[in-house]
Amino acid sequence: MTDEESKQAGKGFTVQDRRRFSPDTGEAREEASERSETQPKPSEERHEASGETSSETLPEINFSTFVIGLSTQALMHLGEIANPVSGNVEIDVPTAKQMIDIVGLLKDKTRGNLNASEDRLMEDILFDLRMKYVEAVKKR
Repeated sequence: MTDEESKQAGKGFTVQDRRRFSPDTGEAREEASERSETQPKPSEERHEASGETSSETLPEINFSTFVIGLSTQALMHLGEIANPVSGNVEIDVPTAKQMIDIVGLLKDKTRGNLNASEDRLMEDILFDLRMKYVEAVKKR
């Protein structure tokens, strides 16, 4: 047995470099492009693992869609929209407050780095969510 074989025999896994580009030259590797044609994308693997088969790809995420996603979660926890999994309207005010605080934190941390439309979106979403939060607390 060679040193290489003895090392592999003692280990339960092998390390394989799956980067698409060579770290030395920055050029695309041939085996990476061949592998990408035959292997499913991570999103496809998740669908297959859960028993779902879908050729649908997820939309590209940007700052605005990320913030809208957070606000949608907050609205769900405030009972404004139904939970997409259960189909039921569920109210969880503390979790909604946390989601609103996360959006507020993002607004503070991104101050000066947003374009005018992103800044306006943040202002509008935070105002709307905070008003709905106050209404939900009054109902309790």
